[in-house]
This record gives sequence, structure tokens and C-alpha cells, in this order.
Amino acid sequence: MPSLGLGTWKMGENARTAEQEVESLKRGLDLGMTLIDTAEMYGEGGAEIITGRAMEGRRDEIFLVSKVYPFNASYQGVIDACEASLRRLKTDRLDLYLLHWRGEHDLEETVAGFETLRRSGKIREWGVSNFDVEDMHDLMDVEDGKNCAANQVLYNPSRRGIEYDLLPWCLKRGIPIMAYSPIEQGRILRNAELIRIAKAYQATPAQIALAFVMRSPNTIAIPKSSNPHRVEENAGAIGLTISGEDWAALDKVFPPPLRKQPLEML
Repeated sequence: MPSLGLGTWKMGENARTAEQEVESLKRGLDLGMTLIDTAEMYGEGGAEIITGRAMEGRRDEIFLVSKVYPFNASYQGVIDACEASLRRLKTDRLDLYLLHWRGEHDLEETVAGFETLRRSGKIREWGVSNFDVEDMHDLMDVEDGKNCAANQVLYNPSRRGIEYDLLPWCLKRGIPIMAYSPIEQGRILRNAELIRIAKAYQATPAQIALAFVMRSPNTIAIPKSSNPHRVEENAGAIGLTISGEDWAALDKVFPPPLRKQPLEML
């Protein structure tokens, strides 16, 4: 998986913005952000349709991720939901298929459905989203649960709770973390210290926030933007090297966790 990808949350909800959303994804692909993250929940399938349009003619260069609703996560439900996502995306396979969050269906059923899809070639790998350490322990106890290939969670400079336990737990086991809302939907970008650090590196606050997420090994940032200019800005985070002194300065305004915290979600 690339370390920086393209999110699609809230895309596919308005026909008037569809063309710009498609162009934003295409621009990101042109800049090497070849991971696209979507879900059947986003726009009730609308984001998958937008993604399918953006991928046209270049599927093989893309690492494609989608997610299944928890209420669709029974054994047969997973299979049926995946088939519906593939139709909307106009592709024959997903590179990664995630359980969007834990719901009413037993993990054994969900994992069995994922494994059936994997054996049939409909998905290459599967994983989870919004799973805390306790959920991951439960998953590991399920047959084939150790095949989990990723955990997608909320993570950015202002949401660092996973650093206490979940992030090291996953990294120790080689399970990548995918960070959604890595710039907190823009809410942290006016922070004075973030702005100061950005100026020191001739970067933008968004680029520093993305570099913060990507500084951990096996951690992927998936910012969403429907603005091609913002996508270009996000791509500039690749390769930024920030000093330990400046990361320490950021720690003072966005302190790392000192104790276990409930897993945050948006």
C-alpha cells in the first residue's frame, strides 16, 4: 500500500459536484497517490460510482479499498455486498475489503465471508476499521482472523489515543494502520505551532499533519479532498522530513496519550 492515498468520504452525494470529485481523484492518481479508499456507506454507493469513473482505464495501477456495512457483515451478506460494490466500481476485484465497524454479526461469519471472497479472487486481502485493541484480540481468536491485513482508524495530531496501545500492537504484528481524517477535516490547520513548523519547511499545515501520520512505519494517510489544488497540496507531504525538535514542539500542543483512551470515531 502507498503511504499516502485518496479518501472519498462525502463524495457521490451531489450530482453537481460529481465531475470535480472525479477530476480530484484523477489528479491524485497522476501525482502517485494510487490508493483510493471508499465504502458502500459513502453516499450510499455514490462514492464507489465516482471512484469507478476516476479509475476508468487505469485499474491496474490502483490499490483499491472499500468497506462493508456492519449490518451487511453476515457470511452471505459480505459476499453480496462485495458483489454490489464491484458493480458500482466497475471492477472485478478489490485489493482490500474492510469491515467498516464492528456490529451485530459474529466475527466468525464476517471472516468466513471475507475468506470466501479472497479464495474466489474477488478480494486480495481483508481487514477491519474502527477496531480497538480488545476488538483485535477477539478477531485474532477467530479462525483465519490472523489474516487481517489492515485496521483503519481515526488518527491525526489532535487524535493520538491509538499511540498508547493500538498503534504499537498493530505495528508489532505487521498490521498496517490506515488513518482517516488525518487533518481533522481541516479543524487543526489554524494551530499556531503547526503553522510555525510548516513555514520552517516551506510547507503547509496540512502537509505537516500528513507527515505526522506517515512518520510511523506501516501507517497510511488517506485525506479526502474534492479540490484538485488541495490534492496537489496533499501530495507535497510525501518525502517531508521533520526534525525531532519540531515533532517535540508539536507534542506540547498536541500531547501524546499517557493512559488508555477510548477509541475515537467520526
